[in-house]
Amino acid sequence: MPGLVSIQIFGVKDSQATRAAERFFKERRAAIQLVDLKQKPLAPREMQRFIERFGLAALLDREGQAYAKAGLKYLKLSDVQLLERIGQDPKLLRLPLVRTDRQLSVGKDPEAWKAMLTPAGQ
Repeated sequence: MPGLVSIQIFGVKDSQATRAAERFFKERRAAIQLVDLKQKPLAPREMQRFIERFGLAALLDREGQAYAKAGLKYLKLSDVQLLERIGQDPKLLRLPLVRTDRQLSVGKDPEAWKAMLTPAGQ
């Protein structure tokens, strides 16, 4: 039953991809918790989960306006400096970051979202 899975969506309210994830899970009656990264930054441990799974480079939205405006195409920053920048502007991330107790996804990824709603072992 999809309602048994608890979904956390990390994003920003004015992000089209974040709204798409929220709509996707609501339509399937999943219990969601939306964390607006403009209001509450991603906790370091939470960020670490995504970095361990995907790598920091895969989390960055290199095609986004925020990335270009920040001049990151031309800057060579350490991971610590990048994380600091992400804390200041969450739109540098490929949003949304979606998490269940056993799965993670980055960006708009309906296939991964469907898998999150499938009970383990199916």
